[in-house]
Amino acid sequence: MTVGSSMSGNYTRRRGVLMPVFSLPSEYGIGTLGKAAYDFVDRLSECGASIWAILPTGVTGYGDSPYQSFSSFALNPYFLDLAMLCDEGLLTKEECDSVDFGSDPSAVDYGRLYENRFPLLMTAYARAIEKGGTMESIAEFEKTAPWLEDHAVFTALKQMQGGRPWYEWDEGLKMRDPAALGAVREKIACEVGFHKFLQMKLAEQWAKLSDHALKKGVLIMGDLPIYCAYDSADCWAYRENFLFDKDGRPVEVAGVPPDYFCEDGQLWGNPLYDWPRMKKDGFSFWMARLRRAAELYSILRIDHFRGFASYYAVPAGAKNAKIGEWRKAEGRALFKKAAEEGLPVEIIAEDLGFITRDVKLLLANTGFAGMQVMEFAFDSDRKNPHRNKRWDGRPESLRNKIAYTGTHDNTTMLDWWENADEETKRIAERYAGTKEDMPFSLMKAIMNCDARLAVFPAADVLMKGAEARINTPATETGNWTWRMRPDETDLFAGNLKKLFE
Repeated sequence: MTVGSSMSGNYTRRRGVLMPVFSLPSEYGIGTLGKAAYDFVDRLSECGASIWAILPTGVTGYGDSPYQSFSSFALNPYFLDLAMLCDEGLLTKEECDSVDFGSDPSAVDYGRLYENRFPLLMTAYARAIEKGGTMESIAEFEKTAPWLEDHAVFTALKQMQGGRPWYEWDEGLKMRDPAALGAVREKIACEVGFHKFLQMKLAEQWAKLSDHALKKGVLIMGDLPIYCAYDSADCWAYRENFLFDKDGRPVEVAGVPPDYFCEDGQLWGNPLYDWPRMKKDGFSFWMARLRRAAELYSILRIDHFRGFASYYAVPAGAKNAKIGEWRKAEGRALFKKAAEEGLPVEIIAEDLGFITRDVKLLLANTGFAGMQVMEFAFDSDRKNPHRNKRWDGRPESLRNKIAYTGTHDNTTMLDWWENADEETKRIAERYAGTKEDMPFSLMKAIMNCDARLAVFPAADVLMKGAEARINTPATETGNWTWRMRPDETDLFAGNLKKLFE
């Protein structure tokens, strides 16, 4: 039983690059769906890469984490390409050039984006309305996007409430009382239309980029967080799917228990799913999330896959994750339902961390590929699950694994190598078969391993140090900002060609 994949073992060897959309060297402060994205796809294709792996593309909030989005369905308006709006006559280059989006081309300045990008986009919306036909186009788009109304109303209400989370709104709005919503409908009509317009234009730009990638032989691999952010349109509009009390407060929250690396465990704080209730209605909310992912991506990585087998529940209000208990989830029934529906998306399972027998059984049952992170592979444990072998060239020898040098939560390969102890370096050198040109030689060895897909973060291809790390878990600032500079694109392509030789 699988979704968009095969358990036959007859795999195709593929290679890819992990590059967040926000890290592209686009104009105006952040990576977008415009020219830099098309150029990046072209470079991948020319160098022999067939996968572009990205991070979640949802609307980000406090902390700017793509894993804490205001919506499981909407795309991030920051990714809307301003130059393409200029081509449509909705903005002028002079207007875009006059705005301060930050002075460092190697880092996203989210504060300036938040302050300065939306006034420009509102100008584009006003001009689109003046041209005529925009409201009719939005109405047609909404027929294909059943989530759009809830997202737009939620976002407009959040603006009206000064950015406060929905669970702190006035009681009627918090509880979605029809009379309370009706009373503010006219007041927020412009903002609702604006956010629908943004999603329509994002859909247009995404579709064109996706078509271009497919024509170039590059598949986009998306990323889906298992949990939804508490302050999100998901929890506000579809709260029956979560373990909330009658006032919309979580009964328990997500996390992971204490381990060798963290004595207090990790307290994520996301609301937990009401799995028995979801099962009764055929997992309608999760099926909507998967259908949306299938619209956007050819391949889908699902974060924290072990949570579909069993999940760790921490009492709401706890200061850490020391006290909690494991509960059974309904992943097997969910993915059976998804397979029956025939969703055309291949799924990759992020099966990292402490993996128990129930997780292994679920992974085997689904046929999804698991992950290996090579920065974790080089210790003295011969049974290390992140170890792999050189591929002998036979398709039947490929394993249903995805080998990463590192993920968005790891430091770069160069920084890892420079800080590795001598024993780790000796094991890695034996694996690479050389002591020369490390860690690039190690990356070439990983590229030739028996995993059916090898993925290299763009910062590793560039041989960047710790300054290019995407995220440091358990820290609240300084993350999700790294960008490739425009003058680094030739170096990226040259290194990628050498890597794939």
